[in-house]
Amino acid sequence: MTQPISPHILVVDDEPKVRLLLRRCFEGEGYRVTEAGSSAEVLNELGKSHFDLVTLDLNLPDIDGLTLAREIRARSSVPIIMVTGKGDTIDRVVGLELGADDYITKPFHLREVLARVRAVLRRSALAAAAQSPAGPAQAVDRNVLCFAGWVLDPGKRELRKESGEVCELTTSEFELLLLLANNANRVMSRDQIMDGLKGHDWTPYDRTIDNLIVRLRRKVEPNPERPKLIKTVRGVGYTLTADVTHGRA
Repeated sequence: MTQPISPHILVVDDEPKVRLLLRRCFEGEGYRVTEAGSSAEVLNELGKSHFDLVTLDLNLPDIDGLTLAREIRARSSVPIIMVTGKGDTIDRVVGLELGADDYITKPFHLREVLARVRAVLRRSALAAAAQSPAGPAQAVDRNVLCFAGWVLDPGKRELRKESGEVCELTTSEFELLLLLANNANRVMSRDQIMDGLKGHDWTPYDRTIDNLIVRLRRKVEPNPERPKLIKTVRGVGYTLTADVTHGRA
């Protein structure tokens, strides 16, 4: 019987000692690890190998990690966990806006890093499994949610226009939109949204929700500056203002 291939993690940090620490930690759990100490090395590795996750430091010698995150996200949907000594809120917010899946600050506990890596890899694996075509024996009906010209397909974990054009969403963006669609025309507070998303092994903090909303609006609103689909209820939270119907994929 063929053994499953273990996840491949790209560890990006300008400090060799940190890379070694993370390498030993991940390899001790059975993961494959490749190291990179600069953005040039990262792009080179991404061009020749497949990775299941990237841990990304913001402090790199050639370009900053946020710029690199933007470049990675333009090329790939590989999950990104930012691991950095920068604890400034602006860096966290910008990192999440660029599509990072999680954010950990130094000094960190290896158990926390492992827990977050496992959670992100698990979500990514579930998304990939849902998107893979099923054979005839595995084919099942899937409920989809239709609203405002969009089709949200939980089975495929896909958002597409009624014309069929797919809108790329990160895991966090998809989970948030699904939560709002399942509670359409109901105002949800940030605490309620965070509670709903924690069920997916995701640990948001402070302004994460606000910035996910901003990212979603950029993708689903005709005019993100004047949102009509995902509205802010000042002092309360957010609501999806659309009639949602359920159908078959």
